[in-house]
Amino acid sequence: MSETIAVVLAAGLGTRMKSDLPKVLVQVLGRPMIEYVLDALESAGIAKTIVVVGYRADDVKKTLAVRQDIKSALQAERLGTGHAVKMAQPLLVGHTGPVVVVAGDSPMIQASSLRTLLTHFERARPACLLGTLHKVNPFGLGRIVRDEKGEFSGIVEEKDATDEQRRITEVNMSTYMFSGPDLLYALDHLKNENRQREYYLTDCPGILKAEGKLVQALPVLQPCEALSINTVDELAEVEAEMRKLGYH
Repeated sequence: MSETIAVVLAAGLGTRMKSDLPKVLVQVLGRPMIEYVLDALESAGIAKTIVVVGYRADDVKKTLAVRQDIKSALQAERLGTGHAVKMAQPLLVGHTGPVVVVAGDSPMIQASSLRTLLTHFERARPACLLGTLHKVNPFGLGRIVRDEKGEFSGIVEEKDATDEQRRITEVNMSTYMFSGPDLLYALDHLKNENRQREYYLTDCPGILKAEGKLVQALPVLQPCEALSINTVDELAEVEAEMRKLGYH
């Protein structure tokens, strides 16, 4: 299997963090949160990474300058997660191996989870594999809908979900693995027909499934990976959990 490339989404602001820093540079236990994401990717054996930068791009690039094998792609206008990955598209042309897409503001991503997903990907060779988990209170998160055979059917966002779908506990955590050519195909067919006029990466699995390609969801992420950082309170919660797990 050819080499894996990671795409890390790191273009956002830290507005709700009460900071004018790019969100991924907000300190978690004394380190920019993106550093933990890059460490996990490296520990999982992923040597090449593209970081999609946007707000205060130069500051993010300067922080990452000490790391080798990292390239950057600029998202000058923030038009959604799918648009962010599109900015990395020129660096992915011709790549036939897996592409891992993760958020730069998820410092609790685990290398062990990434390794499990990569092993499954290598065995099953899907067009797209989503890393998911079961969450006791899934409010606000996209639910993983499965058909009667238990196969991946789609992602339904909270606002669009029926009462029955809202009871689903398996959720999308923005951890994706695509085959390189299938990702490029999906990005080329992304549309922004929604109220925000944005391109969503969450639409890519559905585009590939509609083409008859194999799309799977594997609920192997650990409970700690459900912790995200959007507010100062959530930052404190993540730091407490990281201390418990022995991070430093």
